[in-house]
Amino acid sequence: MTRQHVSQGSEFERTIGYSRAVRDGRWVFVSGTTGFDYEAMTIADDPAQQCEQTMRNIDAALRAVGAEMGDVVRVRYILPDREDFPACWPVLQHWLGDVSPAATMIEAGLYDPRMKVEIEVTARVRR
Repeated sequence: MTRQHVSQGSEFERTIGYSRAVRDGRWVFVSGTTGFDYEAMTIADDPAQQCEQTMRNIDAALRAVGAEMGDVVRVRYILPDREDFPACWPVLQHWLGDVSPAATMIEAGLYDPRMKVEIEVTARVRR
């Protein structure tokens, strides 16, 4: 299988020069993804709503290369304010609760002050 690249149309992908996701063989690497709705180019103010949109964006990137959430083996959560993380837990339980990937949460500044959560995942396609 050749390497596949996925773009979701983010201005950052074009400006910086990266892909939303890359599949190389059975491995899929999804770049740090935020809660922007790329069709409307909007972002909610609520951390839980941002987390939900982030997971939708990740799901779409995985599906674009023939993977799914059930293939996720590693997840990294990056939040500028760790106090926002508990609001995300129900969303994360919904999307990844049955998968139980290895996980890390990091508190760090994000590029745009509207961003309250950024998530990156690594997946290994099982089929």
